[in-house]
Amino acid sequence: MFHSILLQASGQGGNFGSLILLAGVAIVFYFFMIRPQQKKQKEQKKFLEEIKRGDLVVTIGGIHGKVLSVEDDKVVLEVDKGVKLVMSKSSISLEASKPAEEKKK
Repeated sequence: MFHSILLQASGQGGNFGSLILLAGVAIVFYFFMIRPQQKKQKEQKKFLEEIKRGDLVVTIGGIHGKVLSVEDDKVVLEVDKGVKLVMSKSSISLEASKPAEEKKK
């Protein structure tokens, strides 16, 4: 059976059909995998640039805190009364002060 499939694919129109199929797979792959990931990365970058004092955020490790100050690529979070953590800006994953509906959009 496999041999007959190979013989059919090697016909005159086989190369053009294979090319169309390959292009179709590439287009589907782009729209379902690559494009959404790029959009998510742009949103995350924009979010990190807009962090300001007073925002409630969640880190990648799951630590919830309030932003006390922002300096270049560092953020100082207050996680409890008097407990301050200095973290890299890239370790912040999302803003906790927005309602859940807004985060999904």
